[in-house]
Amino acid sequence: MGLFDAFKKTAENAIKKEASNAVNSAVASVGKGKNRTESFTFSALPANVAELQALPEASLDSAFKTTALTIAALCAYEKDPEGCIEMLNFLKGPAEVSTYEKGFIKERLTGKYYKPFSFFKGATPENGYKPNVPYVIEVSETPYSFDEDNWATLYVKSGGADNPRQIKLRKKPSTGQWFLNDIQCLSDIRVPVEEDPWA
Repeated sequence: MGLFDAFKKTAENAIKKEASNAVNSAVASVGKGKNRTESFTFSALPANVAELQALPEASLDSAFKTTALTIAALCAYEKDPEGCIEMLNFLKGPAEVSTYEKGFIKERLTGKYYKPFSFFKGATPENGYKPNVPYVIEVSETPYSFDEDNWATLYVKSGGADNPRQIKLRKKPSTGQWFLNDIQCLSDIRVPVEEDPWA
C-alpha cells in the first residue's frame, strides 16, 4: 500500500467514525427532552381567580408555569370549591372544567384536602402535609414530556408518594400559551400520620 492509499484509508475511517457517532447521537436524542426541573415560589397561595391572574406565572408562557399554578389553585378547593374551579377554568384557556372533571376533583379531594399541599416542599405525612412558607414547588419533565407537538406531560412530586404524578397540558400556538388539559396527580397518597390508625 502506497503512502497515498494509507492516507486515503485513514481519512475514510475517520469519516465513517464521525458519521457513525452523528447517527448514534441523533438516534439517542429522538423523543428526548432535557430532563429539566423548574422551581416556583409563592409567598401566598391564590384564593381566587384575580389573585391567580396577578401572579407572574399567569402569563402561562411555559408548561411548567401552568403546572405550578394548577397545584396552587387546587389548594383552594377545601375553602372555596367554586373559586377553585374558576381558577382551573382560567388555566384551561379555551376549554372549561367539565362536569365529569368537577365530579372527579370532588371525589378525589373531599376529606383529603391535604393532597395538593403535599406537592409543596416540606409537606410530609408526619406534619399533616403542612408545607414550608413561602410555598415552593418543583415541576419536572422527562425525556418524553414534549414528544407530541403542542402537548406536554409534566410531573410533580408528592411528599406522600414514591413516584411523581402527572399533569397534561396543551399549547395554543397562536398565543404560545400552555393550558391545563388533564389533572392526573390526585390519586391517593399516604394518609397523614395523625389520621393513620396504624401509625
